[in-house]
Parts: sequence; C-alpha cells; structure tokens
Amino acid sequence: MRVLLVEDHEELAETVARVLRREGMAVDVVFDGHEALFRAAVNTYDVVVLDRDLPGVHGDDVCGTLTTGASISRILMLTAAGTIQDRVDGLDLGADDYLPKPFAMAELIARIRALNRRSGSPLPPTLTAGDLRVDPARRVATRGGQRLVLSPKEFAVLEYLLAAGGRIVSSEELLEHVWDEAADPFTTTVKVTVSRLRAKLGDPPVVETISQGGYRIGSGDDLPHPAR
Repeated sequence: MRVLLVEDHEELAETVARVLRREGMAVDVVFDGHEALFRAAVNTYDVVVLDRDLPGVHGDDVCGTLTTGASISRILMLTAAGTIQDRVDGLDLGADDYLPKPFAMAELIARIRALNRRSGSPLPPTLTAGDLRVDPARRVATRGGQRLVLSPKEFAVLEYLLAAGGRIVSSEELLEHVWDEAADPFTTTVKVTVSRLRAKLGDPPVVETISQGGYRIGSGDDLPHPAR
C-alpha cells in the first residue's frame, strides 16, 4: 500500500511515517498543500492522509481538487478541530474518513487499512494459496502452520501478490505500490526482495517469475493444501 502523508508539523509527520513504514506501508511525506497536489498528480496513492490546516493550499482545497479530479485515492482527513460540525464539513468536502487530533497510532493504522480495502474489490480477511496463509490485519504469514519471519517489505510484497489473485504483477507495479518515491526504479530492489521472500517461503516454490512479465502467486491447485 502506498500512502501520501500531508502534515505541516514535521516532527509529527516523520513520527507517523516511521510507524506506517514499520507496518509495511510505502509512505511519501509532504508538508504543504502545493506539494501535496503535485505529488498526487505524478504518483498513484492508495490513501492520502491529509491534515486540514495546511500552509500554501488549505487542506479543504486539496481535498476538493483530489475528489473532483482524476485521483482514485481514498482520503483520510486529520484536524485538531474535533467538533461534529468539523467532521461533517470534512466529509462533505469528499473525504472518505475523518480523524481528529490527537489520535492513537493504532486507530490511524486501522483506518488507513480499512480505506485501502474499500479502494478495490473486497478481499477476504485471510489471503490464502495452498498451505500459505496471510492475515493482513494481524500482520501474520504462515506456511504449513509455521509462522514466517518476514521483513515489512517482504510481507507487503507477499500481501500484494496474494491480493492480485493470480494476476501477473510487474516489477514496476510492485515498485509503485509497495515502495515510496525514494526507491530507485533502476535498481534491482524488487528482484532482491522477491528473491529473499521466495527463499523464506521455502519449497515447493510459491512465487512464480514470469519472463518479461513480472511475478505471481501460483494457484492454490498448484500448491500443497493443509491437512484436514
């Protein structure tokens, strides 16, 4: 999942970004409305976490521009004003959700994930292929009943591939949705991460490499199933 975090309080923004990255999200951070609109125009984000009181272009105007334009991003609006009318105003602007400050990090994470689930076709709470199971909410992956020790980025790649439902996912698509803008598109970072993930998943292989295409998870019929 790729997130654009728009927050003018730099210390808070960096703290939130650090927590979200630990949860496997790719996070780009900007501190004003002008930069938010620019980033949203050149990148595809699953969720935009948008502070309402921004310098440059006010958060209300950023929200309005995104929701009336071609953006497909879900918007979670943040504000220090927590009255019911403030929440109504934020939702009337087109925001998908609204969270008053101060907020608990656990709630912010849960709301971002909920918005991301709403952005596409509904997914089951547990993603499976053969004896491979991934619980995105609990951040737990197992194979054959054994828990897998994955880095946040490896988990994010596995979750994205499973959610694709057997569709071939290109390296470029993975880079766009699982990494942030700091990733160099000319490096082998995707290949290296997939290689490490494949090694941790063990045999028989789960992640298929498609020549000149990308990667996909083998269908459940091709993988061993848990004993019943």
